[in-house]
Amino acid sequence: MRVVLDTNVLVAGLLSEEGPPGWIVDLVLAGDLELAFDDRILAEYREVLSRPELRLPRQPVGELLEALEHFGFSVTVPPCKQALPDPDDEPFLAVAEYTDAVLVTGNLKHFPAKACAGVQVLSPRGFLDHLRDRSGEA
Repeated sequence: MRVVLDTNVLVAGLLSEEGPPGWIVDLVLAGDLELAFDDRILAEYREVLSRPELRLPRQPVGELLEALEHFGFSVTVPPCKQALPDPDDEPFLAVAEYTDAVLVTGNLKHFPAKACAGVQVLSPRGFLDHLRDRSGEA
């Protein structure tokens, strides 16, 4: 399944293996999700995940970035058609719209429904529920 992950999902997943963000990171590392991104998103991932104040272990960060580049789907997209409360979130919406991907974020309020019409925007828990429902598991 093709997804666009907001950076906050990756940070939360690397900070704790338990819970939805951690499980999503595991799916990315296993190659079970095709992560869609563009150069702006990849640059944000690299910058944020290397912030010293987050104290993320280098090896898991390196493995995640390597998995993203190996299993990911890199695109070049036109600018976002809609303005979002935080302009830094616009590349995530643009890539999700362009690639017909599910956008997963821990900040749903940053992606108002009116601005995101046509793009499925889910929380990490909502995304895992969506995956479970698609696979037919109860």
